[in-house]
Amino acid sequence: MKKIYLVLFSALAVTTVEAQNKFNLLVGTYTNTCQSNGIYVYEFDANSGEFKLKNSSENVVSPSYLSVSADNKFIYAVNENGTQSTVSAFGYDSASGKINFLNKNDALGADPCHLINDDKNVIAANYSGGNIVVYKKNTDGSISEVQQLIQHEGKGSNAARQEKAHVHMVVFSPDKKFVLSNDLGLDKVFIYKYNPTSKNEILTLKGSVDVKPGSGPRHLTFSKDGKFVYLVQELDGTLTTFSYNKTGSLKVIAETSILPKSFKGGTSAAAIKISPDGNFLYVSDRADANAVSVYKILKNGNIELVEQQSTLGKGPRDFAIDPTGNYLLVGHQYTNDIVIFKRDIATGKITDTGKRIQLCSPVGLVFTKI
Repeated sequence: MKKIYLVLFSALAVTTVEAQNKFNLLVGTYTNTCQSNGIYVYEFDANSGEFKLKNSSENVVSPSYLSVSADNKFIYAVNENGTQSTVSAFGYDSASGKINFLNKNDALGADPCHLINDDKNVIAANYSGGNIVVYKKNTDGSISEVQQLIQHEGKGSNAARQEKAHVHMVVFSPDKKFVLSNDLGLDKVFIYKYNPTSKNEILTLKGSVDVKPGSGPRHLTFSKDGKFVYLVQELDGTLTTFSYNKTGSLKVIAETSILPKSFKGGTSAAAIKISPDGNFLYVSDRADANAVSVYKILKNGNIELVEQQSTLGKGPRDFAIDPTGNYLLVGHQYTNDIVIFKRDIATGKITDTGKRIQLCSPVGLVFTKI
């Protein structure tokens, strides 16, 4: 009898592990270059790297970046469409992958490219508009009209790309007391105090930090312990390490380049992510490079280059690491596919699995629970 119970328990344990290693992969796309419904939901098996399409939205305009609510019931998306841009809210059933449009409101700035949310607010970064907008969440998950608009002013040293402010990202500090915002046009990282329950002063400026002139700060990520911030600069491939403390202060402690010494050609750094265990940092580069750089994160916050690998496509605007850390998936804006790499958890290195998700202009990837 004990043997039968043991066999049943083992089978149940295996089934449970397999179930826990399946996730939904949400993909935001551009819809103005090829046929796309907008947001796609795939089931992804983090044991095998296999995937299957579950569902998609209908007729959503260029939802290039997505943010999922903490309770996994809502998706928020920027609709990147020039001066006609909006921010949208959707109901999300993770079991079926069904996406239900709730509402949208004007972005009050051209080309929103990034957004975040918590239980009170949705905050978006308008790239061409050079501003930050804040929406209140309604009880049904939909969003209000813009409650606060913060306009950045100025320009940088690169006349072609820094002719004005270009807000590229908003991100919560780990304790949610601050929101950091990178401005590619001004070569600054702004730090805002976050007041979630305020009606129209949700963000108040604490200060800003300058980075190298002409570098163009794009995306940043916090270390797992929250003591360091890693920032990639789009225009010259600089990778900057900051120390961070809980008062919302940033201090530059190191600087390197994601470009190989022998590299000649155009650079356009894009996404930056940390592995789930906090041990490795990954950065993608577009233009002529089309590569991912892998760094080991040391205990003192410093980083060591592990390898640089071709992403095997063109325009790796975003990538995502599954929650188990087994796979790294790269979305290519111009070759219309997602390349699935196996990830070595011990070394951080990535290798091509040969698996591809064919999809029109994938530019925003995020994993959720099923």
